Amino acid sequence: MRGMSLQGRTAVVTGGAGAIGGAICRDLASLGAHVIVADIDGSAAAATAAALTGAFPDPAAAEPGAPGARARHLTVDLADPASIEEFCARAGPVDILVHNAGVSIVEPFVTSDPEHWDLMWRVNLRAPMLLTKLLLPGMTGRGWGRLVFVSSDGARAGSGGEGAYAATKAGLFGLAKTLAREAARGNVTSNVVCPGPTDTPMLRRVDAEKPGLVDKIAKGIPLRRLGAPEDVAGLVAYLCTDRAAYVTGQTLSVSGGVTMH
Repeated sequence: MRGMSLQGRTAVVTGGAGAIGGAICRDLASLGAHVIVADIDGSAAAATAAALTGAFPDPAAAEPGAPGARARHLTVDLADPASIEEFCARAGPVDILVHNAGVSIVEPFVTSDPEHWDLMWRVNLRAPMLLTKLLLPGMTGRGWGRLVFVSSDGARAGSGGEGAYAATKAGLFGLAKTLAREAARGNVTSNVVCPGPTDTPMLRRVDAEKPGLVDKIAKGIPLRRLGAPEDVAGLVAYLCTDRAAYVTGQTLSVSGGVTMH
């Protein structure tokens, strides 16, 4: 399909070794992008990169990390500004930046720990700001770029026990819209994707602690099922292509109809 190839583009996906992050990496690699799997878990990131190179071989290189390889991994601690700076220096020119990583600590707001607020602020909001500040000038200078911020429907509609998480993820809305205006003349788009209830290991751990909760959530979704990581990845990948070149400053939910705007 015309306008869907990402051949020759380099994409960074934070939290790329996770369920949703891994699905995003696979879709971008399948469209021809060179993917940098960015994660604090180096071994998991390396395994994800190796799997991508095996599934989508690039004639230019056969091994992860080699020049032209389909994917490589870089470890980064998003809570540490020095680690972010080192990561950007090692990443080189980047065309696509997907801010997928996030930290969620569930606790009632009035009894929540401010130290937890600080961790979520550093990872969920400050890290995307720092990464974008360092990598966006290269995109505008080359005249092409894509910024995609993975937020949460909890940030749009609120979510019990996730006050600080929702606040930090909601901050991405204002950041993304501002960047959509500031970077437009450099042919860089900026959008937000908000997953709704999605079947990930994190959600399954919650279900193990509170049996029946996931089934209850699924019954309240108009499409009567949880989202899959691939549901989120498909929208992210589309926003990174030339087919979405006229889509910027938007906040889009992937929630099975839980949120409608």
